[in-house]
Amino acid sequence: MTITLDGSGLTVEKLVAIARFNEKVELAPAALERIKVCRAMLEQKLANKEIMYGTNTGIGEFSETMLNDEQVKEFQKYLIYNHAAGIGDPAPIEHVRAALAGRINVHAHGNSGCRPEITLTLIEMLNKGVTPVVCQKGSVGASGDLAPMAQAALLLMGEGEAFLNGEQLPGHEAMRRAGIPIPGLHARDGLAAINGSNLLTAMSALHIYDMERFLKQAEIAAAMSIEALLGNMKPYNSKLHELRGFKGAITSAKNIAKLVEGSDLTTGKMKTKVQDAYSMRSTPQVIGTARDAVAYARTQVEIELNGVGDNPIFIPEDNLTLTGANFQGSPVALPMDMAGIAITMTCVLSERRLNRLTNPALSQGLPDFLAHQPGFYSGLMLSQYTADHLIVEQRILSTPASIQSIPAAADQEDFVSMGMNTALKNGQIIDNAYGILGIEFMAAAQALDFREFTPGKGSLKAREVIRRHVDHLEVDRPLYNDHNKMKALVKSCEILEEVEKAIGSLG
Repeated sequence: MTITLDGSGLTVEKLVAIARFNEKVELAPAALERIKVCRAMLEQKLANKEIMYGTNTGIGEFSETMLNDEQVKEFQKYLIYNHAAGIGDPAPIEHVRAALAGRINVHAHGNSGCRPEITLTLIEMLNKGVTPVVCQKGSVGASGDLAPMAQAALLLMGEGEAFLNGEQLPGHEAMRRAGIPIPGLHARDGLAAINGSNLLTAMSALHIYDMERFLKQAEIAAAMSIEALLGNMKPYNSKLHELRGFKGAITSAKNIAKLVEGSDLTTGKMKTKVQDAYSMRSTPQVIGTARDAVAYARTQVEIELNGVGDNPIFIPEDNLTLTGANFQGSPVALPMDMAGIAITMTCVLSERRLNRLTNPALSQGLPDFLAHQPGFYSGLMLSQYTADHLIVEQRILSTPASIQSIPAAADQEDFVSMGMNTALKNGQIIDNAYGILGIEFMAAAQALDFREFTPGKGSLKAREVIRRHVDHLEVDRPLYNDHNKMKALVKSCEILEEVEKAIGSLG
């Protein structure tokens, strides 16, 4: 189903559909009309010699430099050239597609001043699979993601490089093969294509989507581990959490209770401790906290996706040009730093449950390190080492980037968000998180295999899915293949999807 971009209503899910699943997009007719009205206003102001930043003036420290008519025509080309100054490997195609969709949605408000041809060309690029090659690093998240967005804008001049049908091509060749006319850049067009935090916001939206699904899987893994450790089920009664009032904890407790429904541990027939360790009974509070942090980040990301992130901003109804800093990435960077920390916190909790599953002093009678002949076999001893390596990396990556500003442009741009650093490290945090949770899943399945009781319906289904990919560890074997399979399994969300088919959707 084609997604209409109109400046509002662009959700995380819609952006995922465009970026990851190649959903077609269109520009709302009313949005196209707004773009035309705004462009007409800008051209009138140019004719009247009204001073407009980045249109008939230089940029950054050169904002006081006035351009003559001939320079105005050529300026946008050189602006894109000098801003296309990134470094490193190409950003994933889904990140760039999401950024283009976000930029189109900014233009749809009719406050950016570019020609309609620019926006319509970006639409065609998305629909025909022309994705600019964009270096991952180089943005400081203000004035937006200038380096990567400028590299993308090179295609608007038939320059740069692009991916098309799995092939990396010169930009002009990719556009030719796709049948997309080159619009070129007139006054204002270049800056209107780049002056917003679109790539870091796009990456953050995709990360939010993945984080939310990860947290549901963290609850599934927790339920399995808690059952394997003969946990007391009282901490997962939602009434306990409703008395405190945190929405995330209430949801998490309900999910865990739903996952263990049908377990022999819920009947009172089996002896359990009066009170379990924090890594077990605090799970709803901790994962709930992460849920609340990610939910807040989602609200900020979706505001940015549907806002006017640009500079200057043109308001046709008031015949007004406003210069400001709506490109500043901080409104996304700060909550996304918190979201990354939330995922790390959840992983730390996961590793502590893994420790209890493998530690003979804490495992409620499970074999040492879940091995069949402890001492001769080492079982999952070394799996914890791997999880610990990833945990330390998570902690390093969780240092906030949003407080790391370094002044640029001769101190004209003396506070920047560093939001691209946030987005890049969040990608690494999520990648590590899949591995950490995969190891807990593997250990929990192994532990449940040793228990002689009926686990909850959700835990049983999760173990069934795990066993499709990784066998029970009867005799020691190299575990790196199992670890990588489990990491891929968590990333795929197959466990989540199968569990929800079996017990219904998790909150």
